Amino acid sequence: MELKRVVITGLGAITPIGKNVEDYWSALLAGVSGAAPITNFDSSKFKTKFACEVKDYDAKEYFDRKEARKHDRYAQFGLIAGYEAITDSGLDSYDDLNRNRVGVIWASGIGGLNTFHQSVSEYTLGDGTPRFNPFFIPKMIADIAAGHISIKYGFRGPNFATVSACASSANALSDAYNYIRLGKADAFVTGGSEAAITESGVGGFNAMHAISTRNDDPKTASRPFDKDRDGFVMGEGGAGLVFEEYEHAKARGANIYAEVVGAGLSGDAYHMTAPHPEGYGAQLCMQAAIDDANLKIEDIDHINTHGTSTPVGDIVEPKAIVNLFGDHAYKINVNSTKSMTGHLLGGAGAVESISTILSVKNDIVPPTINHFTDDPEIDNNLNFTFHKAQKRTVNYGLTNTFGFGGHNASLIFKKFAN
Repeated sequence: MELKRVVITGLGAITPIGKNVEDYWSALLAGVSGAAPITNFDSSKFKTKFACEVKDYDAKEYFDRKEARKHDRYAQFGLIAGYEAITDSGLDSYDDLNRNRVGVIWASGIGGLNTFHQSVSEYTLGDGTPRFNPFFIPKMIADIAAGHISIKYGFRGPNFATVSACASSANALSDAYNYIRLGKADAFVTGGSEAAITESGVGGFNAMHAISTRNDDPKTASRPFDKDRDGFVMGEGGAGLVFEEYEHAKARGANIYAEVVGAGLSGDAYHMTAPHPEGYGAQLCMQAAIDDANLKIEDIDHINTHGTSTPVGDIVEPKAIVNLFGDHAYKINVNSTKSMTGHLLGGAGAVESISTILSVKNDIVPPTINHFTDDPEIDNNLNFTFHKAQKRTVNYGLTNTFGFGGHNASLIFKKFAN
């Protein structure tokens, strides 16, 4: 069968470096770090006392008091980013929109962790009487953000969440892309959000020795590909995208940012938290995305890496890139926007896809900040776009997202042409 073309017609974001797409993109290009001391809770007794929080966030700016009480922070971020993407696309104001053929696939790796933590704490610290809030379960579950977006806008197409740890929202985008090109929907609101900067979130990652403890200098703590990296920096927020069938978008005169042309998924089949040491799964999913797009490896101009700033992961991904792309690897602008946003866990794939899409549209690649010392275990001949944004033609951008459990996802975006 002939597959439909899929384009991006709306973007929305709420991130540690900008509470909308315009501010997020400007901060990326300027190399702004979102890391700062934690304000969500008292972190004085924790090994890590900083994170990339959404700055000056007040739910009352977006929701009335009654509505805010119904949504965990991660779902609030989802509704905010979803609203911006939908408004940006003009989809909701299209008079001929068939809402039966508009779906929502929204991801979260963890879901309502703050709600779970608060509710269980109140029970265990109480007298043992079970006085749970009736919103406890609906606020906690990872699929509820997708449900709320669907309910708010009356979108009755396929509606669900994808959960694959830090690859969750990349999987959501991949599914939306496939549903549309198979003709099963006209459009999707897709993306992901996370709000895990809580006592149990930070404490749990501390116990795994996964996150940085550079408390003396938070802004330089997320340092992908640097010799002295010591773990990722937790981030929060979310991003939404409107994926739309090209002819449907064209018929309503929609603004088109870029085209989605490839998605690749793989499993490491190796370890619960560590990537395959040779980057085999990462290489497989990048190759799958390139094959899916009917491209040659020489077509890729830019890779937004998973690049978390972990000791092992930052060695493996460049190795996979060199193994797959060979000599062309050194002509690609590679970067890690996590150096600025921190790691948004299940929301990372969507947030980083927006960066990749805007690089394709605007022919500029945001920097990887906080590089001080080359790591001899990493091929430093790669162009990691250190320190400053670099202008270049970007016809095809690829973004990688990998998750605990060995879940790997790659997406490819193409400069739009009629």
